[in-house]
Amino acid sequence: MATSAVNPGVTNQVVAGTTPVKADAKTPASGIASNFTQFLQLLTTQLQNQNPLDPLDTNQFTQQLVQFAQVEQQLKSNDQLTTLVSLQKTAQQTQALGFVGTTVAVDGSTTALKDGKATWSFNAPKPATATMTITNSTGATVYSGTFTVQAGQQDFVWDGRTNDGTASAAGNYKMSIVAADASKNPVAISTEVQGVVSSVDMTTDPPELLVGGQTFTLDKVKRVTRAAGSTT
Repeated sequence: MATSAVNPGVTNQVVAGTTPVKADAKTPASGIASNFTQFLQLLTTQLQNQNPLDPLDTNQFTQQLVQFAQVEQQLKSNDQLTTLVSLQKTAQQTQALGFVGTTVAVDGSTTALKDGKATWSFNAPKPATATMTITNSTGATVYSGTFTVQAGQQDFVWDGRTNDGTASAAGNYKMSIVAADASKNPVAISTEVQGVVSSVDMTTDPPELLVGGQTFTLDKVKRVTRAAGSTT
């Protein structure tokens, strides 16, 4: 059985099977900061003990002061940047919390079939003939249809029926779109999914929104719809 001795005069906590760490161990940043103070002490000692017949060159002395002053300023800048990053993370978390309970449209191709309905949104840059293909979680095609779509934002609502009329089970389904214009040139159409933000995962960086069992970062959000009477 492993045991460890504790010295009443030492505040270190020792855990069996680990390497003790000294209580006064310093981080690299604190070491650099303390070196600046040590430099000033050494510089003062150097001036006091320099050879009167060969004193320290003025230019060299000034250069040393400037170099260490720059190091000190960089340390302060790093501290300020760390504070700014922390504030930015807090702002992102606060912003993410504001999405809870709202309906959002996000970049994506997978949505849930629930109560016999699954909805995707897409934005066609111009009129085209588009083939919508829907696959299940195993990648098998459950529905495919060709439609004429107009330019602009629009929805595609699937009733959960396969091509042979069979009702599909509730779950997540993915839709892909292959489209071409009147000249048979390919038309790129990206899909979006809509859903209510049920929660926010604050443990990730950046925070992630939970929408229909899927997680999305804030940069994936395209549109936000709030319930009537709610405040922004």
